[in-house]
Amino acid sequence: MATVYEIVQGINQAAANAYDGAHDERFVRKGEDKKVGLKREEGCPIIDSRVMDGFNVKLHGDKLILSYHSEISLKDFHSNGYENDVESTINDIVKYLKKEYKSITGSALTLTAVGETDMHAQSASRVKTWVQASKTFKIGNMGETEEVSASSEDRLDNSIKKWLAIGKDQYPGAKKPENVSRKGA
Repeated sequence: MATVYEIVQGINQAAANAYDGAHDERFVRKGEDKKVGLKREEGCPIIDSRVMDGFNVKLHGDKLILSYHSEISLKDFHSNGYENDVESTINDIVKYLKKEYKSITGSALTLTAVGETDMHAQSASRVKTWVQASKTFKIGNMGETEEVSASSEDRLDNSIKKWLAIGKDQYPGAKKPENVSRKGA
């Protein structure tokens, strides 16, 4: 069984292997073309106009947060079923991550969806729109991780109280300094 560090390292390497150009068989060795499912993989990167899209992976405890962003036209955004297109792209990315993780580490990656896809669209101009979508997945076999839900303020308060108590113990007769006023300044 892999440790948490090995799982995180494998996920990060699998995401890093999806760089722009990794899918093009002209620029990689035979048999190593990696189709992620992004729109930028369609057409020739030198001749055709490129679509700006990509994804990002963040780890939060035993959760993986997959963020996808893409540039689209307003006509495509207002067409029916665009949400399904984004959802299928996210599913293609997850399928790629699982496949690449298995080729890197030799073990399977289990990702279980938690909740629905969160999608936001922002207008860049009258023609172009940016779409940002994120979906959270629970990573399997991450038994050693702690929940991140604990408030950091409580931990900070406790550590400061302990630090102040150490000072009182070391200097029991010390007085609090009085505020010094600057009358001549």
